[in-house]
Amino acid sequence: MTFSTILPLWNSTQDRFHSMVKKLPEQDLTLQLGPSSIGNMLRHNAEVEYMFANWFFGQPIPEDIEIRTSRGAANTEVAQENLQELVQFLEKSNSHLIQAMEALPEEEWSQQKDCPIGASTPLEAVGRLMYHAGIHAGQISLIQKCSVKQESL
Repeated sequence: MTFSTILPLWNSTQDRFHSMVKKLPEQDLTLQLGPSSIGNMLRHNAEVEYMFANWFFGQPIPEDIEIRTSRGAANTEVAQENLQELVQFLEKSNSHLIQAMEALPEEEWSQQKDCPIGASTPLEAVGRLMYHAGIHAGQISLIQKCSVKQESL
């Protein structure tokens, strides 16, 4: 019941986020405000989905996935400048998380789990992920707006 209830909400927020990402001009991936670039924020968002799938749903992070932004998008030294690669990475993390959510037994959705960011239930974790993506969507929009203003000066 919980998975079938949460999946439409999850898909709705992810569809909007992924649609926004796909419309980004590739040259905007290097835009930044402070130390965080748009490209690194996108990488970070996907990595957080992998981490949450592991922490809250017991789905191990695939061996070929390297977590580079665990402390946030500003804490990576590798620039993310290829939009197609980022879109694919986001799609894979989304699929990975959905598989993990689907496999979670119903009775475990409301059981609190201790993890590096504090205790939450898997249900609360999905809410945190939706909020997280929304924060980054707003930051990306702000960076683009500030960049346009700076370029026009």
